[in-house]
Amino acid sequence: MDITYLLWLQDFRNGINDALTPFLEWVSLFGVSYIVLFPVFVYWCWDKRKGLMILTAWKISQTINAMVKLTACVYRPWIRDARIIPAGDAIRTAGGYSFPSGHTMMVTPIYGGLALCTRKKAVRAFWILAILVTMFSRNYLGVHTPQDVLVGFVLGAASIYIAEWLLGYIDRNPSKAGIAMFVCGAVGILTLVYVTYKPYPMDYVDGKLLVDPVSMTIDAWGDAGGLAAFALAWYIERRWIKFSATGWNLKGVILCVIGLLVVCWMVGSLKVITRDMFGAHVGKLVYQFAFFLFVMVVWPLVLKLCNAAKER
Repeated sequence: MDITYLLWLQDFRNGINDALTPFLEWVSLFGVSYIVLFPVFVYWCWDKRKGLMILTAWKISQTINAMVKLTACVYRPWIRDARIIPAGDAIRTAGGYSFPSGHTMMVTPIYGGLALCTRKKAVRAFWILAILVTMFSRNYLGVHTPQDVLVGFVLGAASIYIAEWLLGYIDRNPSKAGIAMFVCGAVGILTLVYVTYKPYPMDYVDGKLLVDPVSMTIDAWGDAGGLAAFALAWYIERRWIKFSATGWNLKGVILCVIGLLVVCWMVGSLKVITRDMFGAHVGKLVYQFAFFLFVMVVWPLVLKLCNAAKER
């Protein structure tokens, strides 16, 4: 039934000459690239606690995705059925295993977290719609089955619940914050070790390996290792920086926008630099540490010092 649905979408896509494909490709691409600008801005400028919740949910979701995807090892739709032909350039960014959808598990904690952080129904509806459109785009482009995106949504939503519970626990037990952060980091490292050394299917077709497990673990090093990087940066900020969100004043917004420009550079260029310098696996890990140290330590310190100078 899932393949039948994808074939129906494929026929529809071909019938309209791929008119929707560029837009839905952009939706998918944005969902795994610059989407992080939203929670970072919330964290720096609007509400530190809300931004922290979204960032926490995001990294928990990515770690769960790495663990489940590299445990289930489900092949992509076009491997299961040769009639499936992915649209546009989607196949280039959708290698490896299929279940659950990494794009869905990326956008659900971020867009979903943003929806929970606002009381305006129209804004909340927009963020929910953004999740649904991203989920649909993965089916429409032919790179994921319905169950891939549905399970991805459920796990992403569960990550929001876990993050909120974790932050609530720390709020109630501040003396145990360090332990909670250590556990987060340990989970990330253990997941990284697990996905690196577990056995993988080695299925060949016409002498070609269907999915190279080594290449599949590259993203996992960033996803699971990123949770450890996040936990370390979170601990440093809570222990020594202790900044406050700037609020909606002109100076604060300008400072946050400047910081976001650096984040854009990191997302667009630093990943390539760290990969070239350290290799694919370690480069992913180095990038995650650099990213979170900037987002949660370096720029918050800049914001705190600028705020202190303003008060004097």
